[in-house]
Amino acid sequence: MEAQDFWDAADAAQTLMKEKTALSASINSWEGLYRSLEDLKVMLELASEEGGESFVTDIESSILDLSHKVDAVELELMLSGKLDKNNAIVTIHPGAGGTESQDWAEMLMRMYLRWSERKGYKTEIIDLQPGDEAGIKSVTFDVAGLYAYGYLKSEAGVHRLVRISPFDSNKRRHTSFASVFVYPEVEDDVVVEIDDKDLRIDTYRASSAGGQHVNKTSSAIRITHIPTNIVVQCQDERSQFKNKSKAMKVLRSRLYDLEVKKKEAEMEKVYSDKKEITWGSQIRSYVFMPYQLVKDHRTGHEVGNISSVMDGDLDGFIEAFLLGRRAQPGTSKDDV
Repeated sequence: MEAQDFWDAADAAQTLMKEKTALSASINSWEGLYRSLEDLKVMLELASEEGGESFVTDIESSILDLSHKVDAVELELMLSGKLDKNNAIVTIHPGAGGTESQDWAEMLMRMYLRWSERKGYKTEIIDLQPGDEAGIKSVTFDVAGLYAYGYLKSEAGVHRLVRISPFDSNKRRHTSFASVFVYPEVEDDVVVEIDDKDLRIDTYRASSAGGQHVNKTSSAIRITHIPTNIVVQCQDERSQFKNKSKAMKVLRSRLYDLEVKKKEAEMEKVYSDKKEITWGSQIRSYVFMPYQLVKDHRTGHEVGNISSVMDGDLDGFIEAFLLGRRAQPGTSKDDV
């Protein structure tokens, strides 16, 4: 990195810088753990020599601090998969139910954007299709930051909402579903072969808010990968070139994810603990009425403060999932 020509190959340099950042963060965590342990040893020695009563508060505080750091390091060990340190691409689709489900999809989008903000991650909307009356028909956004994919992959699945509908004049209780898909943002050095002849590229006018210029020009891009029938689109930028670049980034990530899932399907014959994401097997329920509770059906972790969860307080659910996956037989570090 000290070499004068280090930045001549910008892409390779960026990859190395990301690796350095990840390694530095891991080293800092272990050094912090070691320092806390040494401080605790000193306090215990002083307590033994001078009498322990005056050191009780400091010792309890040090033990609590050490416990928190051990938990943090343990969680980092769960983020050792090949792509865990990468940025994440999140896509949310409402289920059947029209406005109800579309509103729920928008609520989930806000929840993940708020979580990302709490973590200090940067987010960028790649494509957003607004609902007819309220909510959204779909959204795809990028979450940029160290281990964004490692954390967010635990959120992939079907999310169920139970509430008194604000759109029902009779104030009846409704159940809505929305699916969350999470893909790792694939680096340029990861080989994903995409043949131009396998692509159908369409341009159209953007339908979301963005000013007159956006709406009057065909700057939005829709790319169909014919062999897999994967469709991605982007209408966030005014530049057709930039929209195509972003759409290709999403397509590359989805194709990579598809290959990973094929390998997982092969492993499923050996390990039966993996489940497909289907509308009948929600991973989490958010109950607003007749009581308030958010419960993850995979781990049993639950929280009664719904407002906090919907405002992005998801770390408890994510940590429970990651730590729970480690305990499952046959789970390798690349699976977690």
